[in-house]
Amino acid sequence: MANALQQLIREHLDRKGWSYGDVARRGGVPRSTVHHLATTERVVRMPQASTLEGLAKGLELPLESVRRAAAEACGIHVYDTSPGAEPNEPHGAAAADPEVALLIASVQKLSADDRRHVTALVESLLDRSSRPAKDT
Repeated sequence: MANALQQLIREHLDRKGWSYGDVARRGGVPRSTVHHLATTERVVRMPQASTLEGLAKGLELPLESVRRAAAEACGIHVYDTSPGAEPNEPHGAAAADPEVALLIASVQKLSADDRRHVTALVESLLDRSSRPAKDT
């Protein structure tokens, strides 16, 4: 099973139709680095900040998304517990609610198909909860 960083890179490349070289040129990082991060099963240590910044720029993703995926790939679960974290933001909510924390930590471990199923379920539940209750 692919790690969180592999999934992030591969899914984005597939969605955009880009190659490792495309990401490397956009982000100013070596192609070999992009390839390594996209194909390495176990990231042994956290990539350097400049590598993560280049990867985020190359993928056109927020740095925090790439940083979190890299941390997950290293086996580090990162939650935003800063005082300014909003409870309605996923990582702020994780600090306040252990169930949300578990969902956030676990979702990246799911296959792409399973994540689509979870997304559909969540959308269905949100849609159901936004409808007025029927009188019985």
